[in-house]
Amino acid sequence: MPDVTSLDSGCRRGRSWLRTHPLAFDAGLALAVLACMVTGSFADPHGSRTGPTFGDRTPDATSVLLMVLGAAALVLRRREPLAVLGLTGAVTLAELIADETPAPVAMSAVVALYTVASRTDRPTTWRVGLATMALLTAGAMLFGPTPWYAQENLGVFAWTGMAAAAGDAVRSRRAFVDAIRERAERAERTREEEARRRVAEERLRIARDLHDVVAHHIALVNVQAGVAAHVMDKRPDQAKEALAHVREASRSALNELRATVGLLRQSGDPEAPTEPAPGLAVLDELLATFRHAGLPVELARAADDAGLPAAVDLAAYRIIQEALTNVRKHAGPDAKAEVSVVRVGRTVEITVLDNGTPRAAVATEDGGDDDGGGGDGHGGHGLIGMRERVIALGGSLTAAPRYGGGFRVQAILPATARTGEDT
Repeated sequence: MPDVTSLDSGCRRGRSWLRTHPLAFDAGLALAVLACMVTGSFADPHGSRTGPTFGDRTPDATSVLLMVLGAAALVLRRREPLAVLGLTGAVTLAELIADETPAPVAMSAVVALYTVASRTDRPTTWRVGLATMALLTAGAMLFGPTPWYAQENLGVFAWTGMAAAAGDAVRSRRAFVDAIRERAERAERTREEEARRRVAEERLRIARDLHDVVAHHIALVNVQAGVAAHVMDKRPDQAKEALAHVREASRSALNELRATVGLLRQSGDPEAPTEPAPGLAVLDELLATFRHAGLPVELARAADDAGLPAAVDLAAYRIIQEALTNVRKHAGPDAKAEVSVVRVGRTVEITVLDNGTPRAAVATEDGGDDDGGGGDGHGGHGLIGMRERVIALGGSLTAAPRYGGGFRVQAILPATARTGEDT
């Protein structure tokens, strides 16, 4: 017993080969139609009372030539469907007029009409189909050997009508399948574009967090290392304290880097850290690190700044962290800073002030260029990252020098989630 899987695979290969070689398929179809016409030309539908008889008549040379011409035209039915229909219709009419016992040359016209209907539009099918049906049926009724009402004449009308209807149905189904395939491909492209967009946004967010973590802790390490080197010989106790702050800052940086990089792990990687993201709840610890680094910081905050959305809470923490890092790096050794966190209605205002030396920064609000480093003459990412965080949450950011010296950073963030619900 043959293997069903092998037979199915063979059928698929055969169909694939025929799709890639349509001319070979049409040549085989032309031979099959010719064989049917020649076979039908030997049958006499009125041979006896009991039904058609076979072998009572023989087609003449003219009929054979017309059958060959009609079948040969079908080889080009895909390339020139209307021309092939015109030729097969002409040879069918010629056979009806020239022979008293016409051969079934109309088979070639039926196949040609089906091709026209399946490869053109519906208006063309209606016009060409009705014209072909009327012309062939009228020729059979007027020039055929039987009365005009004979069933052979009605058969010509029926076969041409069915050919047009079948071709139109095939064309409609092909268009429907193509539309479904096109929609599926478009949906797949849309999903891929959405996935790429989300990956880019996630990479930007992670890069922003990494910048905030590294810039803050490395600045503290740099300051404390400088202090330790300066007082190592004269005040070793103070140098040891500075090195302890260096060790603590580096440990904090490693922990936050580990938590951030853990977001990039795949599902099969070791479990990522589950520590909560930093927020205003640990603001005192953040300010303590700056105080240990030699930057006096005063804090003014309202009692109702808790319960912010997680994204707003993290953004507020990072903005204060970055602003104080810039103060420590660029405001001078005698600078002091003031931090305020005030909730006003449905917003929370974060303000960081310093009294350091003037810095050449450009005021920005919801956009614009900034120096990012605060006046060192080199472009940075500090203010850019802060602005991106604020804009992503629907808030506003102002960063500008203060009158009389110093710098001011103010961010106004929504105190509600992006869905509009109070938290």
